[in-house]
Amino acid sequence: MAEVLSQNEIDQLLNNVNQQGEKAVGENEELPKEVVPFDFRLPNRISKNQLRTIRNINENFSELFGSYLISKLQTIINIKVVSVDQIYYSEYVLSVSNPACLFTFEIKKTDIKGILEFSNEFAYTLIDRLLGGNGNGTKNSNVITVIEQKVLTSVVETIMDDLKKAWQIVDELDFQVLKFEPDIDFAQITSQSESVLLITFEVNIGEQSYLMNLCFATYAFDAILSKLTSQNLSSIRPLKYKGTTAKNILSEQLYETELLLSVEFGKASISFQDLMQLKNGDVLFLDKKIGEEVIIRVDSKDLFYGIPGKLDRHKSVKITRRVEEEE
Repeated sequence: MAEVLSQNEIDQLLNNVNQQGEKAVGENEELPKEVVPFDFRLPNRISKNQLRTIRNINENFSELFGSYLISKLQTIINIKVVSVDQIYYSEYVLSVSNPACLFTFEIKKTDIKGILEFSNEFAYTLIDRLLGGNGNGTKNSNVITVIEQKVLTSVVETIMDDLKKAWQIVDELDFQVLKFEPDIDFAQITSQSESVLLITFEVNIGEQSYLMNLCFATYAFDAILSKLTSQNLSSIRPLKYKGTTAKNILSEQLYETELLLSVEFGKASISFQDLMQLKNGDVLFLDKKIGEEVIIRVDSKDLFYGIPGKLDRHKSVKITRRVEEEE
């Protein structure tokens, strides 16, 4: 028969366990850190700061591309960057469906090549909506036909232009479409063992969600990465604005803004009956005399006084003074 412990013996055992636990913690003041696996074979060409900047650039691109789709499809569209990762090209190849909707592209005057991938569902929805459908149509075959390729090419060319605008903070990069490929094996942009930069977008059209990928070969990315390192990574501003301040940029835009300017030559009171009987040639007497100041308005706000007249056979108004705020 097993021996039953008394309550005092149980309390004594519990006290001994607590004392040993406190002693163990005292001897090892720093708890062991969590072990994170690291693959030494993968060449991480892009640092975390650079990845953060690349993400910001592609968020700008997603806004540009989203605005284009909204104008074309006339529906609510939201595009967001899901992830920016460095993976093996072999891993990316395994993730692509077959048949696929792939467009290879290059950046002119560089060795950089990439792949623009539409998920099949996204491609079919774009084609259906661009051809006048509601995006809910079905298709018997998964192969993109030549006519459908032509429809998508116009969208892809817009994407290339939007990428160029988004990357202006780094340099004037010219993105150009090369060809359409339904098979990833024929869209070889680098070797299987090399790393690639994979940017995944989530495209929300109404209540439906689709995926779109941009894949860059990173072996030829070093020149662009050096420019990312040398500049202010927190500045997301086009290259043409480099060296200027936000105040100067806003002032320049304000100077080019057009405003409606109107002149009130006077007022007159008239009955509705007389108004209905007016005809060409009738004269109305205003409450202003010739040479008397009139009100000049800018966007319905009284800003100046002026005197009407003529200049080089054109009707004109000479500004005499500014309207005081008290008035």
